[in-house]
Amino acid sequence: MADPFLIEFSKIGSSMLGYISVVQNSELPFEIKRVYWTYFTPDSVVRGHHAHHDLEQIIFATSGKIVFTLEGLDNTVHEFTLDEPNVGLYIPKLFWRTIKFSHNAVLLCLASAEYTEDDYIRSYESFQQLKINHLV
Repeated sequence: MADPFLIEFSKIGSSMLGYISVVQNSELPFEIKRVYWTYFTPDSVVRGHHAHHDLEQIIFATSGKIVFTLEGLDNTVHEFTLDEPNVGLYIPKLFWRTIKFSHNAVLLCLASAEYTEDDYIRSYESFQQLKINHLV
């Protein structure tokens, strides 16, 4: 099973003019099928609390700061802080996540599949059962 990791994408420009980053499918571990973003999340709210059976994602903090805590089926826990818009976090399938936002954070997600509710693991108990089955 793959582990999550950071991907640094090229950044073109200068502090005087601003920057642009470009991502092409050939640079990604999957073809983009869906894009979504979240914003104005109060910093007192912790989001996430789910995993995906099959979905892979690359997530950016295009503004502000976002902290991810990811838990794998093998009990490893990874923590990543996103605060540079040209750095994305690759999240493979089957990682439970919790997400904390600064109030000005904008999360941009590139996803490997279109939305389907059946792909979500929304119960931590169900995720724990998958972990037990994985370790057997």
